[in-house]
Amino acid sequence: MPELPEVEVTRRALEPLVGRRIRAVVVREPRLRWPVPPELAGFVGRRLRAVRRRGKYLLLDCGGAHLILHLGMSGSLRLVRAGTPAGPHEHVDIAIAGRLVLRLRDPRRFGAVLCTGGAPEMHPLLAHLGVEPLAPEFDGARLHALARGRRISIKQLLMDARRIAGLGNIYASEALFLAGIHPARRASSLSAACCARLARAIRRTLRAAIRAGGSTLRDFVGADGTTGCFQLHARVYGRAGEPCRRCGAPIRRFVQGQRASYYCPRCQR
Repeated sequence: MPELPEVEVTRRALEPLVGRRIRAVVVREPRLRWPVPPELAGFVGRRLRAVRRRGKYLLLDCGGAHLILHLGMSGSLRLVRAGTPAGPHEHVDIAIAGRLVLRLRDPRRFGAVLCTGGAPEMHPLLAHLGVEPLAPEFDGARLHALARGRRISIKQLLMDARRIAGLGNIYASEALFLAGIHPARRASSLSAACCARLARAIRRTLRAAIRAGGSTLRDFVGADGTTGCFQLHARVYGRAGEPCRRCGAPIRRFVQGQRASYYCPRCQR
């Protein structure tokens, strides 16, 4: 599933569209995770004023109304030239002035294209989201406060979007390795110093992933069609049985909260 870095990479690629008008909206398949609303037709003629991100959601500010896009488990947004034939699983086109088309490809149809006339942060899908891990207010003290009294594992806490927005399985695993913390360790057991170290590791991991264009494990590509390469440099994720890049011990895998967790038995405690 595309996580925060992949969505941020896409957001940055769409920034050059700011200031242009929407020429047309074409919906070839409205049956996504939630039905594509017919109100999308009302965005034709609106000017794109900003492209923002909240967690794993893209917010396209069209002046008094927003498009809300989510890539789901297999989605990607591509910028293509007008007239480019749509391929399989390419469900929604947003045509932009300048003969460009923002095209959603989503083989599993778990993505979303929605809209709202109110503040997008108050939309039911976004209102519950926690702190942004790249925001200035996310630091060791904030993480320590979130972990205090929580009996769940620290990995589960990191992946709870109600606490921290957008941090998924890949980057939670990688950040915990950098911080030297076992993914099954109880969240409440982390000291303030451990939380400070982990918060720094989270920010470092996310920034490195954004610089690498995100991770492409199956379907994700950037808006220009290029694949991410962060997965090639992963220290633990997807490397079960391979030697730790730091100490040489075999990386281990176990299932945690129905998700695969990877860790080094020597480096993480």
